[in-house]
Amino acid sequence: MLDKNDILGNLNDRQSEAVETTEGHVRVVAGAGSGKTRVLAHRYAFLVNELGIDPGNILCMTFTNKAAQEMKRRISKLVHRGNVNDFVCTIHGFCVKFLREEIFRIGYPKNFIISDEEDSKMLAKQVMEEFNIGIDKTNVKKFLDSIRDFKSFDTDYYIDNIILPNSDISTSKEDIRIRYIQLQQKNYMLDFNDIIYFTIYIMSHNEDALSSWQQKMNYIMVDEVQDCSTSDWKIINYLEGYYGNLFIVGDPDQCIYEWRGAIPDSFIRFKTDGDIILNQNYRSTPNILDVANSIIEHNQNRIPKDLFTKSPKEKIVLHYHGKSEIEEAEWVAKQIEIIAKNGFDYNSFAILYRASYISRNIEQALMHKQIKYVIWGGIRFFERREIKDILAYFRLIANKRDDIAFQRIINTPSRKFGKVSLAKLQEMAEAENATLYDTLCKYKSFFDKPSIINFIRIIDGFTEKSKFTRVSDLFDQVFKETGLEEMYRTEGDDERLENISELKHSIIEYERMNAEEEDINLNTYLQDIALYTNADYKNDGDTVKLMTIHQSKGLEFPFVFVCGLSEGIFPSHRTIRERRKRGEEEERRLMYVAVTRAEKGLFLTESEGYNFATRSDKYPSRFLREIKDGLVEIEGDLTKRQLSKLYIGTQELIDELEIEINQPSYQIGDKVAHKYFGIGEIIEIVSDTSIRVRFDKGERSIQPNYLKFWDGTKTIEELFESKKTNKE
Repeated sequence: MLDKNDILGNLNDRQSEAVETTEGHVRVVAGAGSGKTRVLAHRYAFLVNELGIDPGNILCMTFTNKAAQEMKRRISKLVHRGNVNDFVCTIHGFCVKFLREEIFRIGYPKNFIISDEEDSKMLAKQVMEEFNIGIDKTNVKKFLDSIRDFKSFDTDYYIDNIILPNSDISTSKEDIRIRYIQLQQKNYMLDFNDIIYFTIYIMSHNEDALSSWQQKMNYIMVDEVQDCSTSDWKIINYLEGYYGNLFIVGDPDQCIYEWRGAIPDSFIRFKTDGDIILNQNYRSTPNILDVANSIIEHNQNRIPKDLFTKSPKEKIVLHYHGKSEIEEAEWVAKQIEIIAKNGFDYNSFAILYRASYISRNIEQALMHKQIKYVIWGGIRFFERREIKDILAYFRLIANKRDDIAFQRIINTPSRKFGKVSLAKLQEMAEAENATLYDTLCKYKSFFDKPSIINFIRIIDGFTEKSKFTRVSDLFDQVFKETGLEEMYRTEGDDERLENISELKHSIIEYERMNAEEEDINLNTYLQDIALYTNADYKNDGDTVKLMTIHQSKGLEFPFVFVCGLSEGIFPSHRTIRERRKRGEEEERRLMYVAVTRAEKGLFLTESEGYNFATRSDKYPSRFLREIKDGLVEIEGDLTKRQLSKLYIGTQELIDELEIEINQPSYQIGDKVAHKYFGIGEIIEIVSDTSIRVRFDKGERSIQPNYLKFWDGTKTIEELFESKKTNKE
C-alpha cells in the first residue's frame, strides 16, 4: 500500500490537486492524453489509503468495460489486495448490480436476462411475422427504433402500464410494440436501455431503496462525463444526493456521441465547487497538439483550454493532396512502407476516416504492397456465431424462460427440429402462456424424437450442475455433451475453434478477477458478460488498423493517417444539414479526436475527383483550412497558392450548404414560386435536395433553394428580386 507521498509523487501539480480535492462537486476538464485515468486511479487510492474510506463506499464509473478493467488494474497496484471493489465499473455495470438487489420491486427476478442487439432483432422478427409484417433489415431496424422511442418517450407510463404486475394494458395484443414488450417480459429480458430505465424508475419510486444506495456511495467518480445522456445524469444525480461528493472528469472537445444522446452542455454548465483543468499532454508531439488546438478553437460550445507538452518537437504534420482517391491511397501505403522499414511494426499505424466506404481504395493499396491490415470493428467477438451458440446454451441452462436462447439452440446441432416443429411448439406455448422449454417438456411425446428427449436431459442435468460447478468447468462439459464440439470440429473451421478457446480463457479470467465475490455463478456471469458485447477480444497481431474515427476514441498510435478530408465528407454535410451548428461543432470535435490519437506522426490526406456527398467536384475540408499557417507541410503536386484557390471551392460548398439549411421546411401541398416556371404546388418531397412541384406547364423536380413560398402578396419578380438583394 502506498502512502500519500507515493500516491502524489509522480503526478504534476494539477493532477495532484485533483487527487487531493475530495469533497463537494469537483469538475476536471481533462484534455486528450492528459493522464485522466492516472488521476482517477490515484484519487481512489488516496481516498482508501489516506482517508481510510471503505472501498465498498466508493463508486467509480467509466464508459467502457475495457476502461473499467484498466482502472481496476491500476488501482490494485496502489492499494492493499482486496481493496478494489466491484463498484469500479461502467454505468450499465452499476445498474445491473443495483437491479440484482432491487428489481424485485417491479416484479422481476434477480436472474433477469440481458439481451443484445441480435437477440432484439430475433424477437422483433418473431413479432413481425406474427403481425404479417414484411421482414427486411430496414423494417426490423425501424421497428426496434419505434420500440426504443416508445419506451423513452414516457418511461413511467411504459413501466406503470406494461411492466408492473397487473398493469392496465399488459394483456393487450393489438399494438405490435406492446406485443414485443410482452415477449420481453415473459422471458424477464432487459435490453441495454431497460437496464437504465428500470434503475431510474426504482430510484424515483422507492425512497428506501434510493436512500440505501445514496448512503452506500460516499464518493462518486465518473469518467467521460461529456458522453453522458440525460438518463445517465439522472442516475448520477440520484446517487450523489446524500453526500454530494461528485467528481466528474471529461472533455467537451471530445464529445462525439451527441447524435445518440450525449449532452456536452450538462458538463459545461455543471455547478461546481472547484474546477481543475488538465492540459499537459503526455501523448503527442507539440506539432500535433498545435494542429489540434488551432482546429478546436473554432468551436464555441466548449471550455477553453490549450493542450501543451514538454515533449520535443518532431517531424512536422503532413498534408497530402492527391489527384485521385487511388493516388491518395497509394501515398498512404507508401508512407507506411517507408516508416516500417525504419524499424516500426505495423501495429504502430492507424488509418482513420469519417465514412467506412473510404477504406476501399486504401485496402487495395495496402494489399498491393503486401502490408498486413485489419478493419477494426468487424464482427465483434461476442457476436460471432460460435460464441453466441455456447452462451445460448448457458442462458437456457441458467433460465428456462429464455425463449430467444431456446430458439437459437433447439436445432444446433441438428435435432431434426426445423421451422415447422418450432412453429407448432410456439403455437402450443402461446395457447398455454408458457415458455417454449416448459411446453417442450410437457409435450415431448408429441414430437417423438430421441434427440429432443436427450436435449431435455442435457439442459435439466446442467441446470442442477450449475448450482455447484464453476462456470469454466461447466464450459467443457456443455461444449462436449451438447454436440457443439463435434459439430465445429467436423466443420473444420480453425478460427471458430480458436474463438471458442478464447471464450474459455475469458471465463477463467472472469473468475480470477471476481474471485473475492460471493455470488459469482452462471447467472451473474451471463449478466456481466452481456455488457461486454461491444468489446472486441480478437488479437489481430501485427497489422495496420483501419477504422472510423468514432471507433478510434480512447486509442492511440505512434502514426495516424486521417484520410478523406474533403468538404462534405468530413465534415459530413448530412450531419450539418440535420443538426446545423451543433452538427458542425460535433464534426469538428470528431476531427480533434482523430488528430489527438497520434503520438509521433500525423498525416492528413484528401484528393480531387467527384464528391457524391455534395454532387460536385471535391475540395479540401474546412478543417484543413482552419489549421494555422506554418503547422502543416504540404506534399503532393500542389503549391500553397494552388491550395488557396482550392479553398475558394471549399467556401462555395460551405455557402451553398448555408443557403440550403436556411431554406424553409417545405411540405406537400405548399404553394411555391419558381423564377421561370411560375406558381406551383408541392406534390412530393423526393429528398433533401429534390422537391416535385406541379406547375401549369407540367411537373418538375426542383432543388429547394430555387423555390420560394408564395402567399399571393408578392409577384414572382418581387420575390426573386428580394432574394437577389438579400444575397448581395
